[in-house]
Amino acid sequence: MPMPPGRAVFLDRDGVLNRAHVRDGRPYPPASAAELELLPGAAEACEDLHAAGFTLVVVTNQPDIARGTQSADVVDGIHEALRRQLHIDAIYVCPHDDIDRCRCRKPEPGLLMAAADRHGIDLGASYMVGDRWRDVEAGRRAGCRAILVEHRYTERRAERPDKVVTSLLEAAHWIRCLQGHHEEVNVG
Repeated sequence: MPMPPGRAVFLDRDGVLNRAHVRDGRPYPPASAAELELLPGAAEACEDLHAAGFTLVVVTNQPDIARGTQSADVVDGIHEALRRQLHIDAIYVCPHDDIDRCRCRKPEPGLLMAAADRHGIDLGASYMVGDRWRDVEAGRRAGCRAILVEHRYTERRAERPDKVVTSLLEAAHWIRCLQGHHEEVNVG
């Protein structure tokens, strides 16, 4: 008998798990693993979500690779540092820029779809947590509930997130609350 599809929380990286470097109201990734700084509560949130049975998948746009301003090796080093500090099951990276018109660059849902196929994830029972409009839109297009971690960047606003929070920890509490309510409804 096949295993039922699992649930996941898809996590954007910069601004959700680690501090984004904000310049002129726009977020930028850390330049190296040495600059990586976890946001308060990120580790606790990942542990809570994992304990609740969620697969944790980082889905991140890293267009600086395509632009030639960051190497794939440095991005890989940042991801290794994240793996050492957080409970993460998988990391999916889009190394392209908008001009590449790929299917993996958020707001396209390609990263989420690839992870769902590979890990047996039910997108309708999953969540996308991000800090930018691209994250919310990718989650919506994939069929997930979309949660915005609000940092008030000076860029296009996210449209119709299912929930707006101030941190991943707050998002994790909301997800756990929804799951608890959902399970109570289905028991009776």
